Amino acid sequence: MPEKTDIITLDGPSGVGKSTISRMIAAMQGYTYLDTGAMYRAVGFYLKENSIDIEDFEEVAACLGDITIQLLPARNEAGDAGVLLNGVDISDRIRTPEISMLASRVSAIPAVRVKLTELQRRIGLEGRVVAEGRDVGTVVFPDAAHKFFLDADIHERARRRIRQMRLNGETADENEILEMIRKRDRDDSERSIAPLKKAEDALLIDTTGLTIEEVCSGILRSIRS
Repeated sequence: MPEKTDIITLDGPSGVGKSTISRMIAAMQGYTYLDTGAMYRAVGFYLKENSIDIEDFEEVAACLGDITIQLLPARNEAGDAGVLLNGVDISDRIRTPEISMLASRVSAIPAVRVKLTELQRRIGLEGRVVAEGRDVGTVVFPDAAHKFFLDADIHERARRRIRQMRLNGETADENEILEMIRKRDRDDSERSIAPLKKAEDALLIDTTGLTIEEVCSGILRSIRS
């Protein structure tokens, strides 16, 4: 059996609290926080800004060598990780529903997954990482010592997303956000490459009706036991 690595993974769909909880767990444990979703958002943003056809996998693969991504500490009140794309801070520009949906499509492109999975694994080489995403426990870090899969009622997830958007000064339509979440769930779960799913050895936590502090306490108890 492979030796377990000193990595904590939190997978799950959007709106379950992965980012906030991952940041808190990382701070409490003194670990590095790795926001894999921000990386896919950055690639999607680059393709959009450079008018690259996302359906043309060869064109997308050809441009990946021109992309460098660096994650930074949180840059806004919501606590989202900062992102530099080719040295330019795009932190606030990638946290929109449009880029969120684009990130889901980008994540299904084989060349993109290879590039970003390699980058994520390099970050995790020395351990002491809390990684959150949709395939970090199943694909990126299958030998992580501690794995969690977060889920929540879809209506609660939509409400959380709307609160986050409003915190960032954005307007949001509840029905539109709900439909976007449903579509992204389908896209992420049904894609052929690294679909969203719970790792067999991950602990499932339903965050509906739980506070962030309650979820963190449960995760920390599991880790420290």
